Amino acid sequence: MPNPLGAERPLYEAKANLFKALAHPVRVRILEIVSTTPEVSVSALIDDVDIEASHLSQHLAVLRRHNLVTSERRGSQVFYRATTSHVTELLQVSRALLVESLEHTLAQLHTATV
Repeated sequence: MPNPLGAERPLYEAKANLFKALAHPVRVRILEIVSTTPEVSVSALIDDVDIEASHLSQHLAVLRRHNLVTSERRGSQVFYRATTSHVTELLQVSRALLVESLEHTLAQLHTATV
């Protein structure tokens, strides 16, 4: 069956690559920040994420490549924002899955110790 996006590779491979882009704590933190504010400057990201500018730049490039964030230069400042509300929704769903998983693990631990 042809891919509806016209891509040569199967959709599950494209999804796997998206999850690879999300598979770094710094990138997840960046997405958390940009999804809770209309836009954020690179200098604010550097302060919040607490990494060197060159490393932040590499992480932002990955997120841009996967269309998760977009940037706008104004003078000497660059501002980032999430490309879509789906980024926020993805973070909310992943948090809910994590909470459910932790609750399940805690229930198993409680059962094992009783």
